[in-house]
Amino acid sequence: MGHVELSDSDRSDSTGPWGAPRPRTAVPPPRGRALDGPRRARDVARARPAPAVAGRPARYRAPALAGAEFLGLGLPAWPALRAVGEPRAAVVAVVAALAWVCVRAARGRYADERTGGNPPRPLTTVGDALLLVGVLAVLRTVTADAVEPSAALVVPLTGVPVSAALRWLPRAGRRRRALRRVLVVGEPLGVERAVRVLGSRAGHPYEVVAAVPVGATPLDCGVRVAGRLAPAPAGDDASTVLGAAFAHDADLALVAPGPHLSEERLCRLFWGLHDGGLPLSVLSELSGVAAARVRPAAAAGLTLLHIAPPLRRGPQMLLKTVLDRAGAALGLLVLAPVLLLIGAAVRLGSDGPALHRQIRQGLHNRPFTMWKFRTMVVDAEGHKHLLAAANDSDGPMFKMRRDPRVTRIGRLLRRASLDELPQLVNVLRGDMSLVGPRPPLPEEVSRYDERELRRLAVRPGLTGLWQVSGRSDLSWQETVSLDLWYVDNWSPATDLGLMGRTLRAVADGRGAY
Repeated sequence: MGHVELSDSDRSDSTGPWGAPRPRTAVPPPRGRALDGPRRARDVARARPAPAVAGRPARYRAPALAGAEFLGLGLPAWPALRAVGEPRAAVVAVVAALAWVCVRAARGRYADERTGGNPPRPLTTVGDALLLVGVLAVLRTVTADAVEPSAALVVPLTGVPVSAALRWLPRAGRRRRALRRVLVVGEPLGVERAVRVLGSRAGHPYEVVAAVPVGATPLDCGVRVAGRLAPAPAGDDASTVLGAAFAHDADLALVAPGPHLSEERLCRLFWGLHDGGLPLSVLSELSGVAAARVRPAAAAGLTLLHIAPPLRRGPQMLLKTVLDRAGAALGLLVLAPVLLLIGAAVRLGSDGPALHRQIRQGLHNRPFTMWKFRTMVVDAEGHKHLLAAANDSDGPMFKMRRDPRVTRIGRLLRRASLDELPQLVNVLRGDMSLVGPRPPLPEEVSRYDERELRRLAVRPGLTGLWQVSGRSDLSWQETVSLDLWYVDNWSPATDLGLMGRTLRAVADGRGAY
């Protein structure tokens, strides 16, 4: 039988949100018929105000966004319609705004708001706008109205950008703080994995406040245990989770399935949580697959997840190549004076050439010559074996936080990542990309296992996830995981985002040595 555990702070504070009393414990329901489980979960929900769990922001977020998009399209469309000579501009603007909200709702754009889902991508907004044009054209034909045909184009062109901006601006503000207070429920291993991953990475809207594991196994992730579910199916699963969520002001349950959570037990838990007003999400094992590659489908009563293959060819790969070559050429042209000044500083700062060339392994493990500004003494490679014991890396890479071979000017160049600028020549030649995994040395690749060799399935990059996530401060396994995520999930939009984040990472200088 499950139970709720309250911390000392919860015991000392007997009131919850909106002045509601906090439950001291989850009262176990009497054991009766098996089908009484959902009914008992509803009884638990009635014993407390629903907003304490579901949360007012989550409940009203979808209607608020629909209202914002209605105003965002209707208000700018009205003067635009008047400008093109539409006599009933206000009426047409209202009808168009209603049609826009209906189109968005019909395509599920508000469906994920209660669970903090991802906003639609820009291409989906464009698709919705084209559908709106068709809807307006059909309405004009059906009503035999004398509305100007240009109205079907004026409305989306003026209103859709404003409507989309109103939808995204609140999200941009909310990203600075945790949006959802999460209660993690499930098998201990799944709970620990979810807590560690959510706690180690930023840029997501989830804050874990407590956990309800299955069984008595202690958790080793540092999260507060708000209660426990019995290993065997019990009729009080939902009431235990709802009581824990209420006690810790959680507004989302993240369920980690496992052997002790059978399909029937999960269904009964979902019924109870939904009846109790607590939104839920299910943790997937597909942590290395971007959400954009996953498409749900149904067959014979089964829920299927179709995984799109990684991008290796096609128009998006062609676009990446064009952007790489054009960006490298433009960078070399604009940065030519800076490159000359850095080269002169390297030559004056220590004996030896300004540039250093090194054999690296590229796409499909093909070797190429990589160029960079020299940041070490000339005979640095000959002294590398003497410093092997001081290696700060736990993998095949060699990294030292205070490498004595690095020159004074080289230390400055590394901190600002300016020593990598000559690799724009490698990008222009097609050996590298602007964004991709770090190009490894041949001796490093010789120690790769099958998983690590997958890093060579794309061209190495001038920057990448490793660059914006801590660089040399990352462990080897963290670096590999980030690179493999990029290898499987990259897109032109991802590349543009990483290039933007690179500027902030370079200014920060963290992990550069």
